[in-house]
Amino acid sequence: MKFILFAAPLFCSAIFTAQSKEDTIKQKNIEEVVVIAKKPTVESKADRTVFNVENSSILSGNTTWEVLRMTPLISIDNNDVIKAEGESVTVYINDRKSIFTGKELKEYLQTIPAENLMKIEVITSPSAKYETTGEVINIVLKKLLNEGIKGSATFNNSQNAKNSQYSNLNINYHKRNFTQSISGSYSDNTRVSKNQSENFIYATKSQTKITTESTEVGKSPSFSSASELELNDKNTVGLILEFSQNNRNSFSDALGNNYLDNILQNSYSQKQNLSGHKRNLGNNLFYKYYDKEKNKILDLNAGFNYDSTSDTNDHIKYNSTSSVPIGNRIIANNENREYYLKADYSQPLGKSESQIEFGGKIDFKNNAIPYDYSNLINNSFIYDGERSNNFHYTENLNSLYINFSKTYFKKLETRIGLRYEYIHFKIRQDVGNIEKTDSYGTFLPNLLLKYSFSENYNLSATYNHNLWRPWYSEFNPFLLPNDDGTFYRGNIDLQPNPSDRIGLKLGLFKKYFISANYSFTDQDYWDTYIVENGNTISMPVNFNGKSVRYSLNLNTNQTFLKNKLNVNLNFGLNYIDNSDFNNKNNLNIQSYFTNINGSSNISYTNLFNKDININAWVGVFTQNNGNTFNNKPNIFHNMSATKIFKDFGLETTVRLINPFAKLKFDNTTYAPIGTFRNISELDYHGVSLSIIKRFGNQKVKENTKTDAEKESGGGK
Repeated sequence: MKFILFAAPLFCSAIFTAQSKEDTIKQKNIEEVVVIAKKPTVESKADRTVFNVENSSILSGNTTWEVLRMTPLISIDNNDVIKAEGESVTVYINDRKSIFTGKELKEYLQTIPAENLMKIEVITSPSAKYETTGEVINIVLKKLLNEGIKGSATFNNSQNAKNSQYSNLNINYHKRNFTQSISGSYSDNTRVSKNQSENFIYATKSQTKITTESTEVGKSPSFSSASELELNDKNTVGLILEFSQNNRNSFSDALGNNYLDNILQNSYSQKQNLSGHKRNLGNNLFYKYYDKEKNKILDLNAGFNYDSTSDTNDHIKYNSTSSVPIGNRIIANNENREYYLKADYSQPLGKSESQIEFGGKIDFKNNAIPYDYSNLINNSFIYDGERSNNFHYTENLNSLYINFSKTYFKKLETRIGLRYEYIHFKIRQDVGNIEKTDSYGTFLPNLLLKYSFSENYNLSATYNHNLWRPWYSEFNPFLLPNDDGTFYRGNIDLQPNPSDRIGLKLGLFKKYFISANYSFTDQDYWDTYIVENGNTISMPVNFNGKSVRYSLNLNTNQTFLKNKLNVNLNFGLNYIDNSDFNNKNNLNIQSYFTNINGSSNISYTNLFNKDININAWVGVFTQNNGNTFNNKPNIFHNMSATKIFKDFGLETTVRLINPFAKLKFDNTTYAPIGTFRNISELDYHGVSLSIIKRFGNQKVKENTKTDAEKESGGGK
């Protein structure tokens, strides 16, 4: 497969961020005063918002997933879908793209202890360097600075509806030109969730009400290793290894009642039981060349990722109209493989304030999803060869990009970039001998302009064209039973969704930031519902029609009481016009609606001068997406107190998680055939106790290549 990318000289900005006013802490050492720069908790830059969490009390006893929930601009729904400012995101870890999405991403981030976090970057206007379908979340981990052995051990116990435990051990070694980091963790979690569904069909005026209670037990070991060797002052090689496994068991009980004109017709109950495990294995071999004098950077990466699922899932259904139960057993042995090679290069151009960067990536995926299907007959599961199926998905995605940045008049910073992606994929399903092959190329331009009127006033403008491609499992047409008695299947004919976004950001006094965005799309795909043979089936379907979103976001970070009290406030207002979208898809819902989102993080350091840190966070989110609408806002909140025992290298933290109200999601999906309401109550409330023991010198540095690359929005 060949493609050629022609790129004319392009102008683009190296992003010099509008930093918040630096705090200073004065320390007296006999005859000298040492001034240490301290970053604000939240920094708002031209293309990103940075959540600096190093040394924050919110890290104690948490995992990266929990901290991500508390990150400004981020919201996570009941299906573990992450969004930034209401837009889809791609997650990176140390500038390397994660292979996971949805629940798989959640499980992976839960294996990374928050103690390893340096900062979380929410990149709302990513450059062409990023392989993304929308906005980007870059999770930056710590890296050892001083020589010797250092580390920490974490022990956490959480009491929600059930008791859960988590422990982690980090060991870091640095000697001259060699650095080795090893991390191992183990969690034993039990989660309980409750769900209510109301499905109404227009044509028959029939309604089904379902209540479900589910329990999931997971025991998850994980291990990671990062090795880095500096060959000389310009050349570095390294190897990253990651392994995690989730041994899981889940079971649920569902009760459904079917009504016609509000009169009960019949009912059913269903029991579900799943046991099995998920396993992830990844590695990345890298080489870095960095000439500090000439500011030339070459970064080469090659890697392999493997994840598998092996489980047995039983569903047994009892209908009030029959004394004979019906059921099925599905045995899954899924395997996904990815191979990639990536190169990035950047350097200044002459003596002018300009820089060019370019690179490319070759990526191959091979996914196999076999399902063995059995029917319940005479209290035994009998193999059904006609329903059993093997689904295969192979993909080759090649990409090239170029960014050019230049500063004019020492006030106007520009960055313009172009990315080209060419994909070739093949879908094959054994049952029915179904096969589909497709390929297409896409140009993805982006632009950033920033003008500094003075030290206290600056204005940025951005443009991004994005393309959201379906996840491979969304193509799978295999009919899968849900735990509540309904079904789900993919759609082999799904098409990608293009979108455009234009943004403005005003920075005032390095403390107040106001951003306005306009985004639109002429096509999208969302879950809808159909009824076949009496079964209610949800599936992703393409919807034509224009959807327009206007958004306004306000952010400020303030410090008080000699920098001990830090307050971050974030407010967002979204106005969405779906009139054309609704008319073209025969959706009987309102065409114009407003979302209000907001969050606040308040922390106080060294309370009463007793090494006590306290933190409180609250977030209010309304998530309306496509044909699915929130019936009420989602409210998250937690608070914590951390006591530091410096002489013993110990920290203890008590955290209250959503103590005043249980976490509920209430939304309705509108489809051409009816309405489908879902109310989920998640087991994300209670209290936790954490103890952290540190040893060695804990001084660290950011795990990024250079300040120049970091400030220009680097990443992959």
